[in-house]
Amino acid sequence: MRQNIVAGNWKMNNDLSQTETLITALKKQKHRSDVEVMIAPSFTNLWNAFEALRQSDIEVVAQNMHFAENGAYTGEVSAAMLKSIGIQTVILGHSERRAYFNEDDALLAKKVDAALANDMRVVFCFGEELADRKAGNEEAVVESQIKNALFHLEASAFKNIVLAYEPVWAIGTGETASPEQAQDMHKFIRETLSNKYGKALGDNMSILYGGSVKPANAKEIFSKPDVDGGLIGGAALNAADFYAIVNAF
Repeated sequence: MRQNIVAGNWKMNNDLSQTETLITALKKQKHRSDVEVMIAPSFTNLWNAFEALRQSDIEVVAQNMHFAENGAYTGEVSAAMLKSIGIQTVILGHSERRAYFNEDDALLAKKVDAALANDMRVVFCFGEELADRKAGNEEAVVESQIKNALFHLEASAFKNIVLAYEPVWAIGTGETASPEQAQDMHKFIRETLSNKYGKALGDNMSILYGGSVKPANAKEIFSKPDVDGGLIGGAALNAADFYAIVNAF
């Protein structure tokens, strides 16, 4: 059975004081027991967030990591470092990492391997740009991103992977992705996995939607049969909005 998940990606927002304030507000909220909740603060606040939520059912996750265990990689953080402060899950392949830091499929495959080798769970992101969508190439682009970064793995590895589809063209562009477009792509993603690894794996894979989910549209998006939750950006920075999304199932 697939797990419903809502993950809040805080991106490069919130200093220590702001992080503590938001976590205090989050701890006052209630959510359904059948929804897994994650938040991803900045690296500098991961330990404080983990400590503050140690007795909570909110999981603190990382926004990124390097593929190497250690070495001359100034400014980078390894899987082992994350594990040492209690972090068990990492977001990889986010559209902003791809766009602004030139992370390609080959690099992301190495990061995925490193995370899995350290017994971490991966929230793996992918999605097409506006030009891809307008050209009708969205399925080919998404299929390529998934295959290049993940299809070298054994089927057993997917128990530690959550997929997150990000239609980059629908984030901050003025364009809007409909719930039907989200469902169509999620169904295609599930079929792509099933074709490679079998229907059971495809049917049991949690696939999140990351296209500007807000309290106003979350219920309709989450009602689609192949959408298992969301990777939330801006709305995750407000406790009430975030939990309105969490409780939209």
